[in-house]
Amino acid sequence: MRSTVNRRCRIAAHCFALTLLAAAATGASAQPAPGASPRIDAIRKAGELRVGVLQNAPWLIENTTGQGEPWSGPAWLLANEYAKQLGVKLRTVPVSHETKVPVLAANQVDMTISPLGETPERLKVVDFVIYSSTSVCMFGRADNAKLGKASSVDELNRPDVTIAYFTGGAEEAWVKQRFPQAKLRAVASSGATAPVEEIMARRADAAPINRVPWVTLQHKVKGLAVLPKENNCQSSTEKASPVGLAVDKNQPAYLNWLRDVAKAQKARLDADEARIVGGLQ
Repeated sequence: MRSTVNRRCRIAAHCFALTLLAAAATGASAQPAPGASPRIDAIRKAGELRVGVLQNAPWLIENTTGQGEPWSGPAWLLANEYAKQLGVKLRTVPVSHETKVPVLAANQVDMTISPLGETPERLKVVDFVIYSSTSVCMFGRADNAKLGKASSVDELNRPDVTIAYFTGGAEEAWVKQRFPQAKLRAVASSGATAPVEEIMARRADAAPINRVPWVTLQHKVKGLAVLPKENNCQSSTEKASPVGLAVDKNQPAYLNWLRDVAKAQKARLDADEARIVGGLQ
């Protein structure tokens, strides 16, 4: 009896070793063995990976033309890679800003691929698979020497520089902390992505804007300059915040595998994000 059990164990170990070798050969990340991840076992049994979707450019973009893939972007590429490696279909579940986190605990999706910023509050209820980040740029008129001739964001932290920001905006607290020496100009939000009117009217020398809408703004409004200058501010670390997909907590084997796959796909995801950002006008 013992020899039979030992033989079965050796066979199982051999099969699992072959699985690891096959995964390495194809570029796939080794999946948890059956029984190690209840979530992955359930996904395999159902034959589908359920993902919560809500557009958030440049990471997840909905295709409303009725032709081709229904979604695109790094988040979609990563979700498809997960489904491919698990050998299952990908099923999208529409979510809202209010439900994209609660659907995880309710087991209505296996992951939310609508991009989420990692925050201390969210980390209390979900775990993240980080594959990107968001950050802030400082823009102004190119013919304004205070910004146009500056070489770094640090050079804006001076008493003779006026920085505009939207009252109640996401950057308000950051601006006050980042530029304690500058003159700050609070303005009511106009519905725009940044206080462009303050810049163009020369009431302010610089203003913050998220790195993604900056690309669209510079094409729409000519004569602007940005800091940091490198990579058109797309590599900015100012007010940087991790971005990724979310899963319900307490699923270590599932989470570790998801992160391994994302790490292996990082170059591909970065390239797709750069392609989409480059096309924003």
